Amino acid sequence: MSHDPALTIVLAGGSGFLGSHLRDALRGRGHTVTSLVRRPAGGPDESTWDPYAGHVDKTLVRTADVVVNLAGAPTLGNPHSTKWARELEDSRVTTTRLLAETVAGAEQPPAYLAGNGISYYGDHGDAVLTEASDTRGHGLLTHVARVWQDAAEPAVAAGSRVCVLRTAPVMDRRAAPLKQQRLQFKAGLGGRLGSGRQYMAMISLRDWVGGVVHLAEHADVSGPVNLCLPQAPTNAEFTKALAAAVRRPAVLPAPAAAIRAAAGKMSSELLGSLNVRPAALLASGYVFQDPDLDSMLTTALAARD
Repeated sequence: MSHDPALTIVLAGGSGFLGSHLRDALRGRGHTVTSLVRRPAGGPDESTWDPYAGHVDKTLVRTADVVVNLAGAPTLGNPHSTKWARELEDSRVTTTRLLAETVAGAEQPPAYLAGNGISYYGDHGDAVLTEASDTRGHGLLTHVARVWQDAAEPAVAAGSRVCVLRTAPVMDRRAAPLKQQRLQFKAGLGGRLGSGRQYMAMISLRDWVGGVVHLAEHADVSGPVNLCLPQAPTNAEFTKALAAAVRRPAVLPAPAAAIRAAAGKMSSELLGSLNVRPAALLASGYVFQDPDLDSMLTTALAARD
C-alpha cells in the first residue's frame, strides 16, 4: 500500500536488523529511502558518510522529508569493558549530533526521528511511566540515553519535528535478546531474574517497524515516543510465557547478586523496573498488531528468515 504523499527519507543505520526491516517497510509504502553507509555507495539508494570525520552529504539530508538515525555500536558487548562502553556512547552521540546539526542548517528542516532507548527512564519500580516521566539513576544505558537525546537538541532548536525513539527491546527470534533467551529456555535453563517482580518493556518487530513508519508519516507527532507494549509484563510473567511457548519448565532463577557480578554496569538493565506505556504512540492513533505479551511472543517466535 502506498502512502500519499510519498516521502524522501534518509536512513542512518539501515544495515542493522531493525534498520533493514524499516527500510524495506518504508519502500514498500512507496517512500524513497537513501541509506547512509560507511563504505563506498553501491548505487543511487546509498550515500557515503563518515560521522567521526563530520562528513555527510548536507544537501541530501537537508532536502529530505524525514531523516532517521538508528546508527550506533551494538548494545551487546562486554559489560566490564570501558572501551565498549565508550564506543556505545560515542557512536550514538556522534551520529545523532552530526545529523541534528545538518538538519538544523536547512531553510525548512526535515523531520528527525532520532534513535534512543527505553533505558532513559532508569529504575522506577512499579510506577507507570509515560513520555512525561523523569530519568533516574546512573545505569550505563540510562546515562547513554540522556546524552544521546541531548545530541538531537540542535534540530529541536532549529524547529525540526524531532521524535526521540525510546525503543524497548525488540523481540524477534532472529535477533538479540530473544534469540539467546529462546535457546536458553529451550535447553531448560530459563528462569526469572532476581525477584521477577521488575517490569520489562518490550515490543514485537512488526510493531516497532509499524510505529516508526507511523511517526515518519504523521507530521503532527513530536517529542519523545515510547516504542513498547501497551502493558509491560513483569519478568516473572515473561519467563512463564516464554517457557510455555517453548514447552519447557523455567525453574532456574538467577539470583540478583549473581546478575550484578556477571553483568556489571548492565545489571541495572536486567534488575531495574520499567513499567512503561506508549502514551504518545497510542494518542497519535497507532494501532498495535501485537498489543500484549502472548500475541507478541507468538509473532516473535513464528518469525522466519
